[in-house]
Amino acid sequence: MSRSRRALVWGIPFLVWAVLPFVATRHVVDLLVFAGLYSIAGLGVAFLLGQCGIVSLAQSVFYGIGAYCTAWFCLHKGLPSPVGVAAGIALSTGIAALVGWPILRLSGYFLALATLALGIIGQVLFLEWDWITGGTLGIGGIPRIAPFGFAFDTPLRFYFLVWPIALLLLVLHHNLLHSRNGLALRAMRDSPEAAAVLGMDIHKLKVQMFVLSAALGSVAGSLFAHYVTFVSVDSFAIDRAISFLLLAVLGGVYTVWGPVLGALFITVLPQWLSRLGDIHAFVFAAALIAAVILLPEGFSGAIRNWWRARKAK
Repeated sequence: MSRSRRALVWGIPFLVWAVLPFVATRHVVDLLVFAGLYSIAGLGVAFLLGQCGIVSLAQSVFYGIGAYCTAWFCLHKGLPSPVGVAAGIALSTGIAALVGWPILRLSGYFLALATLALGIIGQVLFLEWDWITGGTLGIGGIPRIAPFGFAFDTPLRFYFLVWPIALLLLVLHHNLLHSRNGLALRAMRDSPEAAAVLGMDIHKLKVQMFVLSAALGSVAGSLFAHYVTFVSVDSFAIDRAISFLLLAVLGGVYTVWGPVLGALFITVLPQWLSRLGDIHAFVFAAALIAAVILLPEGFSGAIRNWWRARKAK
């Protein structure tokens, strides 16, 4: 591809991204902010599934830990936002390493059930430890992110915070996939027996990736808390973990951009279909089924295959 065509391919999406929040309604920008948050959390789930073959239903726990740590340190302790974000990452990765070491010795359905149990346990603890989490009443009044006195206190401003962070994480994800560790991950995914013969510590590698996924979930949760300024246990139920897994599968787990497409699908489409009335839930479910059947590699996989076929002509 020539330099001019490459600039066109990347320049047009960037231009759309930069102009869209200024011409869209506040509600649409709000949805795009949530799509960015879900892209970050879903990236960790997609990474585990696509590169390690691990079905994780525990991402809602780390998402909640990030949110509650941010609320606790920034609201109750009056500390700056980076402290709350760092505390959430530290606690999430510590728990992921501690819990992941035994459960990641499982595989297949047993591992999926183990992560589901972890998600349910996390939801129960969020509810019962109301002296920390506020229980069903939640925690309100969480301060906005305001570096150097500039507050990200509107959907428009937060849009230009969350999406650059998501882009940075996507670039880091891309670099990891094309590094030596990425090669080891693909070897572990495609032929674990051969990888073990070559001396790879498969279990340790899985734990490391599980910890990385937890860190991404925590970052997304911290940003979520700062954006909505209110968190409650309802935001971190097991259906949130299912949503993260769903967006990963729909978007495509073998490409970097898959979680972004999946996040846009599960946030924007339901709102657009809501104008149909009570039938919108049925229509959305039908769209999900059609997407899974017709696009087994997800949206990004279909786009990639189309692009390869186009270049081959």
